Parts: sequence; C-alpha cells; structure tokens
Amino acid sequence: MIPAHWPRHHRREDNELLGHLRPVEEALGQFVPVTPFGYPLSGPGSEDHARQCLESAGLDYLAQDWLLSLPGRPDPIAVQIVEATPEHLRVKNIDYGYPDADIGHIFVLGVPTTGQLHPR
Repeated sequence: MIPAHWPRHHRREDNELLGHLRPVEEALGQFVPVTPFGYPLSGPGSEDHARQCLESAGLDYLAQDWLLSLPGRPDPIAVQIVEATPEHLRVKNIDYGYPDADIGHIFVLGVPTTGQLHPR
C-alpha cells in the first residue's frame, strides 16, 4: 500500500489521481514522482518538478505494455495493466511464451512495486 504520508497529485481538470510524491528521506524538500502503484517516473527533484513530471506523464503508462519479473523465472513476462490503485496493481499476462499461466491470467501485485515491474 502506498504510504499515507506520500502526497497525492490529482489532475486539476477532473481530479483524477496521477500519482504520488515520494519524499526522499536523505534530502528534505526533494520528491520522486511515482505512479499510483509506486513506479518512479523520474529521479528526485523539487516538489514543483515532481508535480510537473506527473502532469506530463498523465495516465499514458496505463496503456503501455510492461515486463513483470516472477520468482524462479529468469526472464520477465509481458503484461498489461488492468487496474492500478494505491492498494494493489492488477496486470494480465499477454506473453504467449509463458506456459505457466494462460493468456489473460491476472496477477495481483502489492504496491508500491519494488523492481518487479518495468516498462517494456
């Protein structure tokens, strides 16, 4: 679950949650802009920079394919995001080369994701 002390950033036009500002513990006043599921969109910067980063990205990352690393498997599998919330992330298998789960199988991940998910 995304920690409650990470400030939320909502789009002004429709109040849609674009992501959070993850505070950098070692640098007061520095934040990393992250998606609603905790994936970093940029490196640390000022609060304004982090908010601008989230505005620029919008929700485009929801439409792209991702790679999911699974325990005991050397190569990640291709997935698409089905649902992203501050509590969990649901992705579906789109990798025809992964025989352990049918195409469309849903994986539920805890958030923030920690190195398990990467853009394809």
